[in-house]
Amino acid sequence: MIVDEIAKHFSIPVFETGNDLSTGSGYVMSCNAVLAKPMAFMNRSGPPVLLLLDKLGLNVENMIVVHDDIDLDFGRIKIKKKGGHGGHRGIKSLMDALGTGEFTRIRMGIGRPEYGSDVIDHVLGRFSSEETAQLPRFIETGREATVTVLCKGTKEGMNKFNRKLNT
Repeated sequence: MIVDEIAKHFSIPVFETGNDLSTGSGYVMSCNAVLAKPMAFMNRSGPPVLLLLDKLGLNVENMIVVHDDIDLDFGRIKIKKKGGHGGHRGIKSLMDALGTGEFTRIRMGIGRPEYGSDVIDHVLGRFSSEETAQLPRFIETGREATVTVLCKGTKEGMNKFNRKLNT
């Protein structure tokens, strides 16, 4: 959703390009950017991203990954410079394919499921009516966080977005 919002806001067309990716390139403010959405299952998203980085000659350190995170309350955003996968299968796939966790992550909090509920159903399910009402602002803030990291750096993004609830 964040990539779609960035693409829309900055008029960057994103198309399916094969290899389980949709991509587009253009300017985000004054920063040249490539937007990519892996279209494979989350736990198989690493290989298509590796192919894209190789094709474009980009280093993993220049990559920003935006992903959901059940360990953060809904609406909370946390930016992290590098690290492990924390059980997130999409991040694990990226790390396995890239051979490193040295990339910036923008963690978008979706909260944990209710006690006894299935995590997969929660992650792949629909937002509650309360969350749906907050979603436009959450997506807008996710876009702002991503643009900040892209154009001003991870440290600036962390200082601005890691301190507060974002909805």
